[in-house]
Amino acid sequence: MNGVLIIDKPAGLTSHDVVNRVRRILQQKAVGHLGTLDPGATGVLPLVLGNLTRLAQFYTGSDKTYEGVIRFGFATDTYDAEGEAAGPARSVILLDQQVREVAARFRGVIEQMPPPFSAKKIKGVPAYKLARKHQDVPLQPVQVEIKEFEILRVEADRVAFRARVASGTYMRSVAHDMGQQIGCGAHLESLRRTALGEFTAADAHTLEQVDAAARNGQTEEVLVHPRKLLPQIPCVTASEEAAALIRSGRAVNLMELSGARQVKVFYGQRELLAIATRIAGALFHPKIVLAGDSAQQLAKPARK
Repeated sequence: MNGVLIIDKPAGLTSHDVVNRVRRILQQKAVGHLGTLDPGATGVLPLVLGNLTRLAQFYTGSDKTYEGVIRFGFATDTYDAEGEAAGPARSVILLDQQVREVAARFRGVIEQMPPPFSAKKIKGVPAYKLARKHQDVPLQPVQVEIKEFEILRVEADRVAFRARVASGTYMRSVAHDMGQQIGCGAHLESLRRTALGEFTAADAHTLEQVDAAARNGQTEEVLVHPRKLLPQIPCVTASEEAAALIRSGRAVNLMELSGARQVKVFYGQRELLAIATRIAGALFHPKIVLAGDSAQQLAKPARK
């Protein structure tokens, strides 16, 4: 089975837990995800199935949109509600203007220190493994981009927000750093991802809905229509003869699209054959073949 499935991840499961459940439900070994969510977070978790796992490389830099709540008054060692308090709790009444002024400092390209409980590698070892052993976690700040950061509500010691960020940004660190700047400590109380790339909450299904669809033989109905994938790359429909060549990794003449460097090549409406790169004019070579048992990544151009 080849496809893309958007799961509405529940709290309490790791992204890998969700992958394993979908493997069992669909009886499909080749399943991967396009962006980890922390166990306590919920929302959009795109999964790629079968040969379409090869599309993951196109989503490594995708923007992500979140909604969540920051609680002020104490920090935690994980920077979220799952961790241990890093100090005594304080009673806090936040001022709306103060919060908005601090939030404005985080918009744009900033230096951010990743959380000690994160998957960032230190000499090949994930930081969270060192943190769990109470060892030093010598992380370095990294450059991230927060493209939008909107304060929705300020109520007593809690702040609701919406943010759109570039890949690699930790909203846990934003919460922690805001608490430090205001001087009272803070942590990320809740987080929901509402979009990743072109995928939104409207595309998402619960694990229970996917299980029911599989039991009723309606799995295709919960998959994203392949024509909606990678909307920035134009689509071309191949003839039967061209499709056969593409499946074997050979270059073909396709309809020339004005200036398109890459195209998604389909056979019929739903079968995504390949991502092809222009060689010259209307001649395209399949960079990634996605159809059939011979699907391959970074296929070499055929010899002339």
